[in-house]
Amino acid sequence: MPKIVDHDERRRELAAAVGRVIARAGVAEVSIRSVAAESGWSSGALRHYFATRGELLAFACEQVIDQVTERITTMRVPEGVREGIRAVLLETMPVDERRRAEAEIAFSFLALGLGDPALAQVQRHHFARMYELCLSLAAYVTPGDGDAETIARRLHAVVDGLTVHVLAGHLTPDEMTARLDDYLGELTASPTSR
Repeated sequence: MPKIVDHDERRRELAAAVGRVIARAGVAEVSIRSVAAESGWSSGALRHYFATRGELLAFACEQVIDQVTERITTMRVPEGVREGIRAVLLETMPVDERRRAEAEIAFSFLALGLGDPALAQVQRHHFARMYELCLSLAAYVTPGDGDAETIARRLHAVVDGLTVHVLAGHLTPDEMTARLDDYLGELTASPTSR
């Protein structure tokens, strides 16, 4: 009887291997060859699923978006507006090795998308999903007639900016978290104290 291969599962295994390569050596080291070695596959077998490095990275980015979304939708959110927003946002930020690898995959598309329209589309999708998350969180701190869109754009900029600073080595994860806490303190302060 022929072996039944779960192609979706194999693709997820390869995306996980991309994450491990990034965690160990950075995005620049992701290649068909390095991911094949990490996954224990041959380069030829890997090319059956992904013909190019770009396709491999695009799939890994989509997997990151799905993983983070799954964690957020199934997590137990702490009581309190500030604490809840903080917990959700920290699921998207590089506070540990796993989330750092996820952020590196996602933010690698900033540069990669400049020269490749297909990868630029993945980057736009990532940004759109993050903005939607920030917009849903902004609703908790916006009065009924407030400007949730403006708050969401600022929140998105703060989260992305802090993430980039950690990825670039300008902040530690603890410093990033402290700056996020500062901003959320301002954001959730009573309207009269803003």
